Amino acid sequence: MLNRITNFVYLFLILFKQKIFIMNNYPSIAIVLSFLGLWITSFFSNDLQVGIGFVLILSFGILHGANDILISKSIMNRKNHFSKKKILFLYIMIVVFGAVLFYFLPIITLLLFVIISGYHFGEQQLDYLKEFKENTFVFKTLYGLLVLFLLFGFHINDVIAVVYEITSYRIDKSLIINTLYLISILFTITYIFVFLKLKTNQTIFLKELFYLLVFAIIFKVSSLIWGFAIYFIVWHSMPSVINQTKFLYGSFNYFTFMKYIKAAFFYWVISLVGLCFFYLLFQDIKLFNTLFFSFLAAITFPHVLVILMMLNDKTRQ
Repeated sequence: MLNRITNFVYLFLILFKQKIFIMNNYPSIAIVLSFLGLWITSFFSNDLQVGIGFVLILSFGILHGANDILISKSIMNRKNHFSKKKILFLYIMIVVFGAVLFYFLPIITLLLFVIISGYHFGEQQLDYLKEFKENTFVFKTLYGLLVLFLLFGFHINDVIAVVYEITSYRIDKSLIINTLYLISILFTITYIFVFLKLKTNQTIFLKELFYLLVFAIIFKVSSLIWGFAIYFIVWHSMPSVINQTKFLYGSFNYFTFMKYIKAAFFYWVISLVGLCFFYLLFQDIKLFNTLFFSFLAAITFPHVLVILMMLNDKTRQ
């Protein structure tokens, strides 16, 4: 098993260095990686899946947001002449505010976190809609929320347990199911409207329905954490890193990716060390889970703002 994984990683790096991973080909590669991820789990126990899933989410998840300061500096320097120190200070303040809000108002902040994450996922997945003048905010948000609630719907008991650990509030199964139905109906209506309104590139819209089917299969077969890890890393973080690298360095290839990693490394390590410190300090599982999700929510809020600025920046490559 170890030899198979090693050979796959080696092949992945070879293809990557040969510039195979360009954005136009990526969805096909993502499908292969997704089902490969499902195949790999057949060799792992559930506990090991959870452990590896958390490690991957934290490593790649933090990595794809580790260059937020550099991206903000690139944008704000042209517009407002913000210094790096001011940008860093504002970023930290938003993170601290998000963490405090999550700790004292967990239910409200968790709901806000899910909605914002839904928009963020939809924004990345449907990035090509920037070509059109029509406002597609609602469509993107519903798309991302549908992905999340497909995951929640296939793992209702696990989701209820996690929410209870974070908020001490036990939600009913019907709430998740009914919300999934409502989002599905609203998404279908919005999908038809956008599909008919934007008469070009309609093939892409049909592909998105196929991708949703792929996500549903992944979420159904895998565990909660592993299913989210596959989507978050393969379908969100990696495409986001490609976009960010293009924005910062004008193109995406092996060498610009290495520059991206080098620039992000310091913030990446600091974040991981900080989280490890909290884990050692608060080894009570319930308390750590609350802090863990507070941390994720806190860094998500400013990250969404940074990516929104980047995707709407007129100088974007």
